[in-house]
Amino acid sequence: MPSSQADIVLLGINARYRHTAFGLRYLKANLGDLESRSVLVETTISQFPIEIVERVLAHKPRIVGLGVYVWNTTLCEQVAKLLKAIQPEIHLVLGGPEISHETESQVLAQLADTVVCGEGEEVFARLCRDVLGGTPPKQRIVQGTMPPMSAIASPYRLYTDEDLAKRVTYVEASRGCPYRCQFCLSSIDKAVRAVEPESFFAEMDELIERGARDFKFIDRTFNLNIEFSLAIIEFFLGHKTQGFTLHFEMVPDRLPEQLRAALQRFPPGVVQLEIGIQTFNPDVSKRIQRPQRIQRITENLHFLRQHTEMYLHVDLIVGLPGESLESFGEGFDQLLSFDPHEIQVGVLKRLKGTPIVMHDEEFEMRYSPLPPFDILSTADMSFDEAQEMKRFAKYWDMVSNGGQFQQAAPLIWKGEESAFAAFRWFSRWLYNRVARTTHINLLKLAEHLFDFLVDERGLDPHEAGAAIVADLHRTGGRSIPQRLQPFQVKEAPPRVSMANGGGRTRQERRR
Repeated sequence: MPSSQADIVLLGINARYRHTAFGLRYLKANLGDLESRSVLVETTISQFPIEIVERVLAHKPRIVGLGVYVWNTTLCEQVAKLLKAIQPEIHLVLGGPEISHETESQVLAQLADTVVCGEGEEVFARLCRDVLGGTPPKQRIVQGTMPPMSAIASPYRLYTDEDLAKRVTYVEASRGCPYRCQFCLSSIDKAVRAVEPESFFAEMDELIERGARDFKFIDRTFNLNIEFSLAIIEFFLGHKTQGFTLHFEMVPDRLPEQLRAALQRFPPGVVQLEIGIQTFNPDVSKRIQRPQRIQRITENLHFLRQHTEMYLHVDLIVGLPGESLESFGEGFDQLLSFDPHEIQVGVLKRLKGTPIVMHDEEFEMRYSPLPPFDILSTADMSFDEAQEMKRFAKYWDMVSNGGQFQQAAPLIWKGEESAFAAFRWFSRWLYNRVARTTHINLLKLAEHLFDFLVDERGLDPHEAGAAIVADLHRTGGRSIPQRLQPFQVKEAPPRVSMANGGGRTRQERRR
């Protein structure tokens, strides 16, 4: 495998091709005079570890820096073992959120020559100079620093033309989060630091000029500094170039009038808001130190859905301490009544370093020792219930969040007192039939859904069949299962809301 030689290889193992290793670009951009001696190697978790190692070693590096996250930690361990087995003299540096906490107890950390905990822009550059200069650090674990954002070189110039054309362009206007939600790593940040607006907008201009259109802000709380939020919105609304897609993460109870007015100006298909609700149970919310002003949240969600063209992706978490399935189900039904486009049913994960562990004993929190460290059971949720909810989340994503069954999905809970209970019924039924939660062909899924609606729910076959066929036509299906062909109609029914089956498909959102 021919390749240029580089003393430093920054290895990013991404979840999928569309993602980019944003943190490693920061490290490379801050290497100073060593940047020319470094190279970024990106791959995905679908590649075999030996293939990844071969790509790295083709550069004949002296230092390899590897970013470790909860979703790639197993593959990182395999890659680290192979690197050390083949060329033990390579100085292996690990960093990233998964390795930055409880470091000494991790097998992966024992494979490293150096582990950088926390932000690494300054520390990694200094470490590389020392190693290449023949004076590697004596300590194996070093702490990162938190300099002002103005002191950190931005990474945007390191996006390639292919990145900007085909992948998500990650950007950040601030680091840190003022909230202390115990399940989140951002809860241990000490301060929120913002970038300098003038230079930030100049860099965004350059990215747009180069062809960037798909922007994802990684800020934990985009709507914290309202003045800066408004400036960002005005920048994109008023830019001479259009055709953007923008992704912001925001807290749901902070939406003042001036921000409402600005969001109303975006046309459809431009902005996706990721909104973390996590729980509607006030006792659970208080317990995990996540303040929730439910009335304000209700008003804001209603406003965003009814008076803007935002695409609303809203999160709930299964398995929080003290939350039963009954309580979660009530919250699910309440959230569905607000009519978001997507409800992301997340399963609580035991992220290293998060304060959620303080509830382990009182609420009998049991987590998987294997990545991604999902909750296995609690005092209020049995192991069987936890497994069932993981399947519920998969099927909900497949049937409802994908937008593939806008007309048919609401028939699952049509006329039922609880949509949660009805979809739980469907989830159990489907798993008993197919015994898996992945690799379910769309057309087969359509047939399963038809059978459930007719045989279990007792719906009229023509109502169920026509809705499913209309969904398949709308999502670009080229063929209709033979059993469903009698229900084809000339015109698809009008699109409806998510509570009744609406929302754009993922494919439609990308247009």
